[in-house]
Amino acid sequence: MRILLTGGAGFIGTQVARQLAEAGHEVLRLDSLHPAAHGTPPAPPEDPALVVGDVRDADTVAAALRGVDAVVHHAAMVGMGLDLADLPEYVGCNDLGTAVLLAQMARASVGLLVLASSMVVYGEGAYDCPVHGPVRPEARDPSDLAAGRFEPRCPGCGRPLAPGLVDESAPMDPRSGYAATKVAQEHLASVWARTAGGRAIALRYHNVYGPGMPRDTPYAGVAAIFRSALERGAPPKVFEDGAQRRDFVHVEDVARANVLALDRLATVDSGRLVRYNIASGRPHTVGDMAAALAAAFGGPEPVVTGQFRAGDVRHVVASPDRAREELGFQARVPFADGMAAFATARLRG
Repeated sequence: MRILLTGGAGFIGTQVARQLAEAGHEVLRLDSLHPAAHGTPPAPPEDPALVVGDVRDADTVAAALRGVDAVVHHAAMVGMGLDLADLPEYVGCNDLGTAVLLAQMARASVGLLVLASSMVVYGEGAYDCPVHGPVRPEARDPSDLAAGRFEPRCPGCGRPLAPGLVDESAPMDPRSGYAATKVAQEHLASVWARTAGGRAIALRYHNVYGPGMPRDTPYAGVAAIFRSALERGAPPKVFEDGAQRRDFVHVEDVARANVLALDRLATVDSGRLVRYNIASGRPHTVGDMAAALAAAFGGPEPVVTGQFRAGDVRHVVASPDRAREELGFQARVPFADGMAAFATARLRG
């Protein structure tokens, strides 16, 4: 198939483009080289398969869609950002950009879509109360966080909660501006599928890491922030107490999930969006990750700061069962091996 890959020059997009090409697809990449992902980008490479342009520009998108069979949509601002001043750019890049893309896909009769979504749509993960069973915790109180009380409590009785695995049926409950834009992307894709008779898959990435992550930017995952600190000779600064649980999945595995999702689209019902967690199924704490990177890099050791950020959640750990059963996806890169290689891998920017 001929594939339009938006965000195709970014951290994940670069790996997706390579694996799509290896699978026999013809790939056209569209990327704005946004400074949040690329720093001060170099002059665009002489690559006929790369179009430098903004997904918010209808004419650019319409031209890029000519002769295309499917779209793999990664163009987005990611990460927590700095503060609410970033919100218009997040909404513009992520939601307006997606709306323009979907409108042009409908006009061009391109009916297959793989959307890069995120675990952030869940907010907090899955929890159980010993009294009330499965519950959705409320947003954590800043006064609790300031006092070092980081674990969510049952909204009914106040007891500590036990974290579990969140699956794709969990309600979406965004806790940050970025998360809200990813929820909106999924809703827009679902509306497009129903209205245009398209077939769509949303891949909810968990904490993606690996070579090519951007250097020294707040618009990046925690792995890139820690790795950038180590490269500067500074210790990784771990927020809260470091016991936040996440699922770290290597970018090579994420790219392979995109190839599998394209194959799966042929069997998705017309008018439907299907969602998949893309995760390793082997959770680790943020403190574990910082320690593994620092050890492989040769120090300095992480510092647990007790600091916190509004919009951060405590535990998000996914069930990978649906992706394994329906996509045939299973992460292959072990945490220890992936972190050891990432500790000395090239960063971009």
